[in-house]
Amino acid sequence: MAETAIFGPGGYRYVRGPFQYSGGVAAEAGYAIERVRFATPVPIEQGFAEIEAHLTSIGRPVTAFCACELRSPAPFTEEGFIAFNRGYIGTLERWGIFKDEENPVARSNVCPEINAPSAPSFEAFSYTVPAPAPTSARAGNVKSFVIAGSGEASEKPGNYNERIIRLGDTSPGALREKAQYVLGAMEGRMEALGMGWADVTTSQVYTVHDLHPFLADEIVTRGAAPGGLTWYYARPPVVGLEYEMDVRGVPVERVI
Repeated sequence: MAETAIFGPGGYRYVRGPFQYSGGVAAEAGYAIERVRFATPVPIEQGFAEIEAHLTSIGRPVTAFCACELRSPAPFTEEGFIAFNRGYIGTLERWGIFKDEENPVARSNVCPEINAPSAPSFEAFSYTVPAPAPTSARAGNVKSFVIAGSGEASEKPGNYNERIIRLGDTSPGALREKAQYVLGAMEGRMEALGMGWADVTTSQVYTVHDLHPFLADEIVTRGAAPGGLTWYYARPPVVGLEYEMDVRGVPVERVI
C-alpha cells in the first residue's frame, strides 16, 4: 500500500508522491474539504494570488490549500514538465507547504484539445475548513478527499517513454489496458487513504479517444462512476500519455 503522511498545518493527510504533487489528500478529523472552480481558468501567478485572497477572506491559512486542477496549452516534453513543476512549487514553498522535496498537495494538469488556455492556468482548487456540525441524520456522510490525476505511466524509475503503458498505441485494446492501469492507480491511492469507489462524488476522465468500448465493463461496472462520469476532451500533460483520471469526494463545491 502507498505510504501516507499527515500535513498538520493544513488539517489533512496525503499519499506520498513525487516532488511535484502527492497522490491524493483526505481531511483529518475535525476538517472537511471544499472545492472552488474558477468560471474561467486563471493564469498560474494570478490564480495563486486569488486563491490566497479567497482563503484569507474565509479565515483560512494558505496551508489549508490541499489540491488543484490545472489546464495547460499543450502536452509538455518530459524536460519541459520538470521545468514547469519547479516553477509551480515555488509558491507552495513560500506558503510553507512544500519542504525538503515533499509536496502534500494533490494535483491534476491536463491540456484541452480545443480552446486551450494560452498559458498554464488554474481550473479549480481545494482546501480544508473546520468541519461543520451535522444538521441532519445524513449530514457528514460525504467523505472529504481528492485523488490526484494519473495517466497510464507506472511510477517505477525511468523516463516517461520507458514507463508509459503501450506507448504510441491507441488501438481499442491498448486504450482499454491504459484505462485499466489508471483505474487501478485510483483504487490504490484511495485505499491508502481509507476510501473506495462508494465514497466518490465525482469521477473525471481526460482523453481525446473513444471511451465507449470499455465504459460499461471497465468503468461503470466496477463502480468507478457512482455519480456519473465527467469527460473532458483533453490530453494528459506529458507527450505520449493518452488517458488520465482523477476522482474526489467533496461535500461542498462552488464556482467563482
